[in-house]
Amino acid sequence: MFHFTTKKIIFNRLSSPVFAVLAADPNFLELLLVDDGSSDRTAALGLRLANREPRIRLVSHNRNRGLGAAIRTGLQEAKGELILYTDADLPFDFKLIPQLLTLATPDNVVVGRRTNRGEGLRRWLLTKGYNLLCHYLLGLHLKDVNFACKIIPRSALSGMRLNSEGSFIDAELLLECRRQELAITEFPLTYYPRIRGQSKLSSSTVIFGILSEMVAYLFRPTYISYSRFPLAARRRDGSSMV
Repeated sequence: MFHFTTKKIIFNRLSSPVFAVLAADPNFLELLLVDDGSSDRTAALGLRLANREPRIRLVSHNRNRGLGAAIRTGLQEAKGELILYTDADLPFDFKLIPQLLTLATPDNVVVGRRTNRGEGLRRWLLTKGYNLLCHYLLGLHLKDVNFACKIIPRSALSGMRLNSEGSFIDAELLLECRRQELAITEFPLTYYPRIRGQSKLSSSTVIFGILSEMVAYLFRPTYISYSRFPLAARRRDGSSMV
C-alpha cells in the first residue's frame, strides 16, 4: 500500500522496483495506491498505471484529508493477509521486502527503523523528541515510531480503533497493536531521502495536529485500561529491547 499526493512522483519508478521484487511471488496480490485528494493530475496518472497492470489498484479521496485518513483507507481497502504500508517516494531498498515479510506473522508486526537521517538537524531533533515523547508518555519503546515501513497482519485490523486523520497514525497503529498484545519487531533500514517534494511533518500545523490527537488518545477509555503494560520491541534476533 502506497500513499501519494503529488504528480511529481514517477510512477514507473514506484511500480518497477515493487514488481521486480514481488511479481513472481504467488502471495503478492496487489499494489494499492492511495491518492489523498491531490489537486493535480496525480489520480489520472495513477489510474493510467492501474489500467496497464491488473495488480495495481488506485483509491482516491475526493479531498485532501491527511496522512492518517489515507493510511486508514489503504488498510481498509487492501487485500491479503499481510499489508505493507510505505510512502510512494521509495524511502528504503524494496529488495528487502521479502526479508521483511519472513518476519511478519499474524501475531507479529514488523516496523522499519532508520539507521541514518538525511533531512537536516531540525527534522532530526523533532524526530528524536517525538520518539522520546512516545516512549515516556505512551510507553512505545521503539526507536523510530513514524518511519513509513510497517507490515500489519490483516487479522489485527478488525480489533483496531483508528481515528487519526494526521501524522499520529503511526503511533496509533502501534498502540492498537499493543492493545491486542501483538509483538513488534524492528528492522534496521537505510533511509533514502526524498528527491522530489518536501515533507510537511516538521510544520507547526502538523506538529499541533499530532499533539492534539495524542492527547485525545490518552483519554480513550481503552488506552487507560491497558496503558500500564508497555510495548517492548524486539530486535531481529528476537531479544527484547527493554
